[in-house]
Amino acid sequence: MEEMSKQVENAIKEAIRLEVNGRNFFNHAAEITHNELGKKMFRKLAAEETKHIQAFSNLFSEILKETDWKKFVRDEELKGESTLIEKLKERMKGAEGKSETQALSIGMELEENAIRFFQKAAEEVADPVAKEIFLSISEEEKFHYDLLQAQHDSLTNSGFWLDSAEFQMDGKY
Repeated sequence: MEEMSKQVENAIKEAIRLEVNGRNFFNHAAEITHNELGKKMFRKLAAEETKHIQAFSNLFSEILKETDWKKFVRDEELKGESTLIEKLKERMKGAEGKSETQALSIGMELEENAIRFFQKAAEEVADPVAKEIFLSISEEEKFHYDLLQAQHDSLTNSGFWLDSAEFQMDGKY
């Protein structure tokens, strides 16, 4: 087994926890959303978080030269929802009929936190593979944020009026 720096190990653990919590939140948002298109979007975001978890799992396996990397991580380090997710769910309960727009706002907060985390992790780790993965996932999180922002603007009739696609959300024309 190749020795992994504590810095990379902690960054990957935190990244996995962040993605697990994001997936749990987006699944919860899909459950409370009444609109089928909204449910579909939140489920898609939850699936994206699962892909990110797999990317970090592969990175752990590559660095440790082990396929069962979970034996190096205590279960309680990755299980359970963070207090942040619990607080966000409470905010949604108190939204009284505005839970869908509140879910979008909260999702945007989660994505902002993820973007900052992954950019900071990329700056701090020396491992080039970890750095590349953190930067890549940071870019995906930016796309998620933009998607949530566009949906929020559309539901609240603020921002741009969406009609025909004059541009793509990924910035490619």
